[in-house]
Amino acid sequence: MTITQVDAEDHALPFNVFAKACPSRGTLEHITGRWGGLTLGALYEGSLRFNELRRRVDGVSEKMLSQTLHALERDGLVHREAQPTNPPRVDYELTPLGREVAERLLGLIHHLESRMDDVLAAREAYDGMRGGV
Repeated sequence: MTITQVDAEDHALPFNVFAKACPSRGTLEHITGRWGGLTLGALYEGSLRFNELRRRVDGVSEKMLSQTLHALERDGLVHREAQPTNPPRVDYELTPLGREVAERLLGLIHHLESRMDDVLAAREAYDGMRGGV
């Protein structure tokens, strides 16, 4: 065995998102799904209550936001803090891991936003060749 092979084996990741049974696949889905990325991005700005978060993530239903928050909390990306007040107050914030993931995700979001003119031009060219969609 060569040194390069040993080094590669020592640094091989124990998870592989491309493998069907890998648990990282579910987490990736929670992060990149329709509402997960938007929720993480909104919470990057700071702690929010449920309704504040719902207003920030325009278009998400109460049910979908609740499901999204549960999944992200289970994955260790979001922390839920329930205050024993009347009425009850619940705040959501990113964990250190969630903050790291959101930071990377926001980099992708900002890059995409900066290139939307190219995306829209590509769509227009595609639709023109196909006769519209």
